[in-house]
Amino acid sequence: MSEEGKEVKLEETIKKPKEKKNRDYLPIENLAVIDATNLILGRLASVVANRLLRGEKIAIINAEKAVITGKRSAVISKYKSRLEIRTHTAPWKGPFHYRRPDRIVKRTIRGMLPWKKPKGKAAYKRLRVYIGTPEFYSQVSAQTITDAHVKKTDSSYITIETLSREIGWFPPSNRI
Repeated sequence: MSEEGKEVKLEETIKKPKEKKNRDYLPIENLAVIDATNLILGRLASVVANRLLRGEKIAIINAEKAVITGKRSAVISKYKSRLEIRTHTAPWKGPFHYRRPDRIVKRTIRGMLPWKKPKGKAAYKRLRVYIGTPEFYSQVSAQTITDAHVKKTDSSYITIETLSREIGWFPPSNRI
């Protein structure tokens, strides 16, 4: 009788593996899809950060087509000098400077959130940023932010895709 009891207890204590959630995309209901084409990065990031803090779920598509205002050479040299910042004793501990366009956009938005507080972390988890338009968001109509459009400024600008290529990012189609 004690052996049967042990078998039952062993079966109860064995944990079943959890099904992994696909975190690549957010469910389409209650989702705002924003097209970043020709939007100024800083203005886009501040609007998105405020909407995330209000509880919205946001997916940004075409992140590589967002722009940074300023002279091309000045923007590129600023980002290249940023890549040199690291710790000499343990560079694998950071700081991490991204080269991919979607990561640059996501990191910019994170800088405008109260990242170290629980509400900032929760807001950051409601954000997805994509290079191009993924097929699961192709049916959804994308919004744009008129206040952040590049036509609002007269200054020169550079796209994030061009910047990323200059600082060492190679798109998957161009890899050897």
